[in-house]
Amino acid sequence: MNNDVLLQAPLFGGLDEEAASALRASMAEGRLARGDVLFREGDAGDRLYVVTDGKVKLGRTSSDGRENLLAILGPGQMFGELSLFDPGPRSATVTAVTDVKMMSLSHDELVRWLTGRPQVARGLLSQLAARLRRTNEVVADLVFSDVPGRVAKALLDLSARFGRTADDGVHVHHDLTQEELAQLVGASRETVNKALADFAQRGWLRLEPRSVVLLDVERLQRRAR
Repeated sequence: MNNDVLLQAPLFGGLDEEAASALRASMAEGRLARGDVLFREGDAGDRLYVVTDGKVKLGRTSSDGRENLLAILGPGQMFGELSLFDPGPRSATVTAVTDVKMMSLSHDELVRWLTGRPQVARGLLSQLAARLRRTNEVVADLVFSDVPGRVAKALLDLSARFGRTADDGVHVHHDLTQEELAQLVGASRETVNKALADFAQRGWLRLEPRSVVLLDVERLQRRAR
């Protein structure tokens, strides 16, 4: 298990090496194969998870069966923490986009670590604040931004977390299908594909299977505003 990746999680922010190692020892290892569902929206749960390798997607399904992709998370990112503060049902379905390795911590273990360690609580509060900020941004984008702008912003966000800079551009292996990318943006697949084709025609990016190469980041940034 890559401890360096694990220590990127907000849960470990501010912990000294000894405390971080002890907290790591309290966590359980887990694995998912691509396509596996860890838990579903509405399930009971009392564990938080940290991705150490691979990617998971968080999604919700409407009453008429439509799916909305809330987030794509990768190494060092955390999810499931809401159930530790609110014992209600899970708010999203978590599915492995790739083969995944992760660590998890139970409610009882977390409570033990929160006692006398305000830095752990600060890490969790920072995570929750970032999630709320992201939710506010998504709502604002749906109201004020058109689909091409949302597509550009989503690609830039994915590149910031999963991108690899090379001589010919920024390679972003997001592992998403066209339908999943559309769900992430909150638009139809046809509309998102049209925006991607337009960006490619303008020379801003190159499309590849489950990935994209960003060729003109500056123009995408301007389009995302």
